[in-house]
Amino acid sequence: MKKNKRRVPVSNNHSTSKKLDTLVEDIYKSLEPLNNRQSLELSDENIDKTVADFKEALIHWARPSGHNKEFSIRMSNIGKPARQLWYEKKNAQAPSFQPSNHIRFLYGHMLEAVVLMLVRMAGHKVTDEQKEVVVDGIKGHIDCKINGEVVDIKTAARIGFMKFQSGAVANDDPFGYLAQLASYEEAEGTENGGFLVMSKESGELCLYQPEDLEKPNILVTIDNLKKDLDKAVPPKRCYNTVPEGAKGNIGLSKPCSYCNYKFECYADANDGKGLRTFKYANGFKYLTEVKLLPKVQEV
Repeated sequence: MKKNKRRVPVSNNHSTSKKLDTLVEDIYKSLEPLNNRQSLELSDENIDKTVADFKEALIHWARPSGHNKEFSIRMSNIGKPARQLWYEKKNAQAPSFQPSNHIRFLYGHMLEAVVLMLVRMAGHKVTDEQKEVVVDGIKGHIDCKINGEVVDIKTAARIGFMKFQSGAVANDDPFGYLAQLASYEEAEGTENGGFLVMSKESGELCLYQPEDLEKPNILVTIDNLKKDLDKAVPPKRCYNTVPEGAKGNIGLSKPCSYCNYKFECYADANDGKGLRTFKYANGFKYLTEVKLLPKVQEV
């Protein structure tokens, strides 16, 4: 969800009695009338608010005016690996994406608006949408509060959804989602928020509320990140390389393979020749050391 949204007042009957931990259950229950061909309790206010959110998502997607601004630490990136952000700061240019990626970004934003519509329809109170918050000089915009707690709305593919559903994101968080939530909660003085996640493939919902010990000390995180970004050389690499098949080849871990700066980061791979890229049926693999040439196309 993006900032500068048009505010449309929405009434939330009975919302004060709702609890965050029953959110998904309440949403599913609110949809039960459809199984009996009965109408849903979808108010005109909720419809108008959702339409306004759709419009804002389209405008933001079609006019990405802020994508080429000078690099800055933001709440949305403070949990990302320091080395990745170091390269981003030095390059300070927007990455290029395939057309299919841009389409995926669009429907991701649209689905987030759908999720909030469902939350309101289930009688939960949604407030503070896209409120600007600040911690130690770092700015961010929360998606919203639900029943007074900070909630970040996510849409995810199958594997990403399963990580939230199982809580595995606590130990595998390359995008820095936990630090993002921790910064929002530090700014707002709350501590029981979480992530409301929709699977793009199945339509399932899950609510992940991390324990305090799973969230980083955000003030320490910010201090360490500022020091790393001021260094003349990049911080240590984010992830170890991994064996690729049984041929002795070595390649990037999955998080590194998604990074926009992998080629700069591994310029010393393959005896200084850089990463070698091979196209497999299930996607590209990036090798740092080739012992035996794969029997697929090198690109």
